[in-house]
Amino acid sequence: MDENNTEWLPHLSGQIVAAAHGNLLDAYAVSLEGWRRGLKLRWHVKDSEKFKEMRTWFVDRPGQLFSLSSGEKTHYFFRTRGDLVSNEAVDIGRDKEQTKQVLKEQGVPVPEGKQFTEDVDNEKIIEFASHIGYPVVLKPTDGSFGRGVMSNITSEGELRYSLEYLRGELDYQDVIVEHYIPGPEYRLYVVGDEVVGAMNRIPPNVMGDGVNDIKALIEIKNEERSLNPRLVSCPIEMNQDVMEYMGRKGYTADMVPEKGEQIFLSDKSNISLGGDPVDVLDELHPDIKAIAVNAIKAVPGLVHGAVDLITHEDNKRNGYVIELNPTAQIGGLLYPMKGKPRDIPAAIIDYYFPETKGMELNKTKTYFDFQDVLDPLQARDAVAVTVTPSPKDEIFAKKYIVSGDVQDIGYHRGLRKQAFERELHGFVMNRDDGDIEIVVAGTDPEMVDDFKNGIWEDEERAQVIEIQEEVYEDPIKVGFEIKADLKTQIEELKVFRQELEVTEHAMKKAELQRRKFHKSLSWKATKPIRMAGAVVKKIKS
Repeated sequence: MDENNTEWLPHLSGQIVAAAHGNLLDAYAVSLEGWRRGLKLRWHVKDSEKFKEMRTWFVDRPGQLFSLSSGEKTHYFFRTRGDLVSNEAVDIGRDKEQTKQVLKEQGVPVPEGKQFTEDVDNEKIIEFASHIGYPVVLKPTDGSFGRGVMSNITSEGELRYSLEYLRGELDYQDVIVEHYIPGPEYRLYVVGDEVVGAMNRIPPNVMGDGVNDIKALIEIKNEERSLNPRLVSCPIEMNQDVMEYMGRKGYTADMVPEKGEQIFLSDKSNISLGGDPVDVLDELHPDIKAIAVNAIKAVPGLVHGAVDLITHEDNKRNGYVIELNPTAQIGGLLYPMKGKPRDIPAAIIDYYFPETKGMELNKTKTYFDFQDVLDPLQARDAVAVTVTPSPKDEIFAKKYIVSGDVQDIGYHRGLRKQAFERELHGFVMNRDDGDIEIVVAGTDPEMVDDFKNGIWEDEERAQVIEIQEEVYEDPIKVGFEIKADLKTQIEELKVFRQELEVTEHAMKKAELQRRKFHKSLSWKATKPIRMAGAVVKKIKS
């Protein structure tokens, strides 16, 4: 899979989201959708008052908090969660036992189970498991990303070992035991009354080719995952959990599976642990989708979010909700390994700003530089950054290949100035053959065409021999960028050093002037007057 895969949404290509991974990917995708519709976009730091109200003080880095405004209406977002999702809903979603209780009261099917606090000994837990019957699932109350979850425990001895491992080695004292439901696990994303995305999360696995061993197959699989904007940050790791699982299944890292043989490396399906997201929205039975919608509605103040559920392997219409996530990651739905991508950001913005629904403001054409947004927030130079508005009208773009002596950095700066004067976006980039590539785009086709005249103008810093032009179809980043190769970076460094030397020289010159002045007769002659003035100031104070 590569960034040109037709299965990915063209307005969220790998090129566009290259600067956003993990949780940043979710926030960037939602914010980009609103920005493209003409909404005012601002990024904030965690100290902002509105986000304190939303209980987002635990945010560890900039790039996850933003606001979108239309006229006098503003909504605030933390990753995929908007301010219409209440704090109460978030609290319920974080507490698995409370989630189960709320869902059960509203008639939403959940696995039979019970939570045990640290003061309950293992024997009482084992007794409960025998009461509901094996197999069971054991998991920590406050776990996330599948940490500490052990499923399909089939005997008392296995449960006893699992409890000692979970409570002893992993130090999760509060645990949940519930009945194990055999069947595939799904994540559905619900907005309002509609399921807008669904995926089957398949545990980490490799497919045998009859040649490579498991270790090599994992490396090959990780190469494939690295080309996926969501999965690039979630490689399959040969950690202790994977090694122990393989050992229980009789696998070793140097074993060579037969061609077409699928080897599972874990029973945990979390994408963050190496699981595969597979789109299944069109395949799920309407009854399963209804369960997910009802689960969201069952929680006060939860108007959109993810529902994790399992369907029974013997009845695909029968599902059990195992978890709710009001601040869910949506990358697996945007970038599945198989199936169609689902435009979750569009559904979220439709819900918060229905007046913008269906607007297509250069959706596949423009995007903003996420790193430019993050830099002042990370440096604490600003508490909020407003993004330059997205162009509202149709975008026209051209690419120019310019031959000659044209790789001087000063010339490139002049081209950037020419672009700004014409209100154009794009970039200039050196090519290995000595030419340069220029892309310019804007809403005025005459200005795009006129830029060609500006390419010829700077005869002092460039000798242009030939210009080739063609229509440019790829996405355009707002602003004009001088893309620096190694040679350009060296030239930039030289210019910076020259400017620094000039500054240092000016400072030294000013210091010499100051010393000369202090030694002058006029300075010495006015000393009594200055001292008298200082005494007066002291008396007044």
